[in-house]
Amino acid sequence: MLKKIASVLSLVLHPLLMPTIGLLVIFSTQSHVTFIPFEFRRLVSIIVLISTCVLPLSVMPLFLQLGVIKSIQMESSKERMLPLLTTAGFFILGYFFLKKFQLPSFIPLFFLGTLLSVLISMSITFFWKISIHMVGIGGLLGALVSMSLKYGVNTHVLMLSIILIAGVLGSCRLLLGSHSPKQVYAGFLLGLLVICTVVLM
Repeated sequence: MLKKIASVLSLVLHPLLMPTIGLLVIFSTQSHVTFIPFEFRRLVSIIVLISTCVLPLSVMPLFLQLGVIKSIQMESSKERMLPLLTTAGFFILGYFFLKKFQLPSFIPLFFLGTLLSVLISMSITFFWKISIHMVGIGGLLGALVSMSLKYGVNTHVLMLSIILIAGVLGSCRLLLGSHSPKQVYAGFLLGLLVICTVVLM
């Protein structure tokens, strides 16, 4: 029963969904950092969803058919290489689309940090299986920390909520046997530090 719950939570908080979830959380702060009309927010959210989730997922059946991956979970480090590379390519495409819009600087910086997190995770995957789930949730916390430090936005309640969710997600990954504690902590710290570095520089 616990493993089923862990699987569902891992799916709901899948790394490919985290950029979109993160953007929606950032928009929910209703701060001057993300002050753009609702229709504009919806368009930006759709672009992010398509480039970071829909397009990467669309090539997974092909990878399964070709034997590049054995399952959608991609348990081994070797299986993750080509999907991560493809995902990075779609992220880059999405980033250049966003750059065409007159957006508050925080949004493209958040997306750029997410892209860098993917590229660094891909590099690490050559020799170690870091938790991409935790990279995603760590990046979301990094975005909220950055908003608070750089722009003075009160995100304390959201930060606490994300920390609690991250703890649950990390426990799920451990329960499923997908990662070791070191891989979970390393993924979380990577996402947190990369986003903070990109935004606060």
